[in-house]
Amino acid sequence: MSRNTPVGPGTRVDLRFSLLLETGERVDSTGEDIVTLDIGDGNLLPTFEKAIFGMVPGESASHLVCKGFGDHNPENIQQIPRSQFGPDIEVTEGLVVSFADAQNGELPGIINKVEPMFVEVDFNHPLAGRDLVFEVDIINVEQVSNDILRV
Repeated sequence: MSRNTPVGPGTRVDLRFSLLLETGERVDSTGEDIVTLDIGDGNLLPTFEKAIFGMVPGESASHLVCKGFGDHNPENIQQIPRSQFGPDIEVTEGLVVSFADAQNGELPGIINKVEPMFVEVDFNHPLAGRDLVFEVDIINVEQVSNDILRV
């Protein structure tokens, strides 16, 4: 460990974080647990990775991340025939349902509206379009490769 190694491409970072809405409501947190991630491994969204670039061990910060989960895309709201939901499923507004995407991965959606013939499902991330506060404590930074981050 080097106390002077900054977060950047090719680094492994031990950190604690909290994610808050601008209202101060906490939506995610590691609590007192320390998590380890490699920059660019996909465990932290690029918008949050970029916010911590240059930080060194022992440093703490609070970053405003604009639309950290991207824009809310109206095209991600779909009308699905009511018949595609089994009769044993109680379809209600606000219910989170899981669908299979084209690659057979899990695709969660939130039911916005229930009509007799269709169900409106929003496949946007629930935090899409929202500005977030990313509080982070950098515990350790280790240079693990000479990879260049490609964005």
